[in-house]
Amino acid sequence: MKKKLGLMVTAMLTAGTILAGCGNSEEGKSGGDAKKDFKVAMVTDTGGVDDKSFNQSAWEGLTKFGKDNSLEENKGYKYLQSTAQSDYKPNLNSLIRQKYDLVFGIGFLMGTDVETVAKQQPDAKLAIVDMVVKGDNVANITFSEHEGSFLVGLIAGMQTTSNKVGFVGGVNSELIKKFENGFKAGVKTANPDAEILVQYAEDFNKAEKGQQIANTFYEQGADIIYHAAGGTGMGVFTEAKNRKKNGEDVWVIGVDRDQHEEGMPENVTLTSMVKRVDQAVYEVSEQTAAGKFPGGKVVEFGLKQDGVGIAPTQDNVEKDALKSVEDYKKKIIDGEVKVPKTDAEFEEFVKNLK
Repeated sequence: MKKKLGLMVTAMLTAGTILAGCGNSEEGKSGGDAKKDFKVAMVTDTGGVDDKSFNQSAWEGLTKFGKDNSLEENKGYKYLQSTAQSDYKPNLNSLIRQKYDLVFGIGFLMGTDVETVAKQQPDAKLAIVDMVVKGDNVANITFSEHEGSFLVGLIAGMQTTSNKVGFVGGVNSELIKKFENGFKAGVKTANPDAEILVQYAEDFNKAEKGQQIANTFYEQGADIIYHAAGGTGMGVFTEAKNRKKNGEDVWVIGVDRDQHEEGMPENVTLTSMVKRVDQAVYEVSEQTAAGKFPGGKVVEFGLKQDGVGIAPTQDNVEKDALKSVEDYKKKIIDGEVKVPKTDAEFEEFVKNLK
């Protein structure tokens, strides 16, 4: 039996509303609840469906939902790939015209277009990942990325041998700042003397830029780099693997999915901060098919809901670091530790470290 995420659902301006019907179920069991003719689709951002990160995770969740409910690919479930931001709105409208019952916009960069289409198509049901937009016909899926990033920050702080680590971000935004500040807080909690290098590529789909930044960081003495940069982050892996081949002991911390394989065969993935976009997409699809579309609500996935955390592949993580992860996971869930999301919150967090 596979453990499902619990949903924390908040009305747009009302806290504490819980979406009903989110109990555990065996894989494939939900097929009997879904409408036979239910159709669901998603629009990728410019990273594409095979970005080995965010979009790919969403498509894996949609594919699993489709198979569990005996839907035919490209008819009962499908995706449209965006090669530029100008593709977002046409792709969303295309899927609505094709009578898909639920259409996901994958990524906060689609926020404006999802909101516009939702207003223009009031009968359509839309969902957006990593953004909150207005509209009773939009389900907003968010994650506590800062909490998961804190845990991998603990690992980086404990396992760095150079006392210098790096963070590579995609687009400098409120969302990616959550990754950055959660990570920095974890590093400083474990190792107050560690130096943290930070740079943004301002793109989620430029591997060459990610490699360039990683080269700079490793040259400056960082031995561990955490990326939250989508396809740009693939360049961080490339640089680390090249250096490992030359005998350097450097590491990458992956994001969104378990990116252990991206570090092979050189074995440079220390761990990954997993963000269960796949399960979020699956569960919102399941709820909608059962007539419980969470329109106008925020569906939040954090540590408490198993929506974020560290990857199951933990071969390169030391036992002491894993113990620290478990200890702080409990403290965060219990409210003893409040992980910062913003620069200002991080500065306050550091001041209060004992």
